[in-house]
Amino acid sequence: MIYLSVSEYAKKCNFPERTVRNYCATGKIEGAFLTGKTWNIPENTILPSKTVKKENSKNTLLSILQEQKEMKLKGGIYHRTQIDLTYNSNKIEGNQLTHEQTRFIFETNTIGATKENINVDDIIETINHFRCVDYIIDKARLRLSESIIKEIHLLLKSGTSDSSKKWFKVGDYKKLPNEVGGSETCAPENVQQEMRLLLESYCLKEKKSLEDIIEFHFQFEKIHPFQDGNGRVGRLIMFKECLANNITPFIITDDLKYFYYRGLSEWTRIREYLTDTCLTAQDNYKKILTYFKLCTE
Repeated sequence: MIYLSVSEYAKKCNFPERTVRNYCATGKIEGAFLTGKTWNIPENTILPSKTVKKENSKNTLLSILQEQKEMKLKGGIYHRTQIDLTYNSNKIEGNQLTHEQTRFIFETNTIGATKENINVDDIIETINHFRCVDYIIDKARLRLSESIIKEIHLLLKSGTSDSSKKWFKVGDYKKLPNEVGGSETCAPENVQQEMRLLLESYCLKEKKSLEDIIEFHFQFEKIHPFQDGNGRVGRLIMFKECLANNITPFIITDDLKYFYYRGLSEWTRIREYLTDTCLTAQDNYKKILTYFKLCTE
């Protein structure tokens, strides 16, 4: 029997390689098997028409992000998302690395020549954030849970100066009271109960809307469950949940920071502030998708 590679079979059937690879991984191509990391596909295997129809309704952006991540492809939407999401989310929290330095770290795993002093935590949290983005892409379709949220925090803060402090719990809820923007947050002893109630309420919705995701973000930031890193964890969750629900995701860029803060502080009174900020960010991301010739919902 003659066996074809994924690329050969995709070309023969006029299908995207990512679709064929997905079919192999989910057992939809009869007789396909792995040798190392290479799929071997029987030459005469036929793709069922019902399966083809179902695949067309899947989240194209998520599939592409997953494929480009595995390929370690440079210059595509995954590459652009990693750099833009990491730079902007870190910048909002005071990270001093430039967009160019962030890109350089992602592409070369080095900081490059620089005249100014650079905070080591800024570098570590940048590298960690890249890992967080990979994690939410991998786990996008999984139901949001405490374990996923805690794992994002663990990835983000591991190896930082905070992680060496005995009172700072990396990957676990805060032990000391904190505030955000001068406002009180949930007391440490109540965090676990409040997070479980929030997740239960959110997960009852089978199909989440953009407003549901923004509402969750507001409630998450109001609880402020971790000692530090809540903003970045919260924005990563929003990106993950948009991917999970086939909603065009968005990146809150540094120039939208004050509108974003206003939206959070005024959410209970004027929801349009935060919603409009997220929609603006979404429009900006759609322009990037258009450049890469990717469709939106």
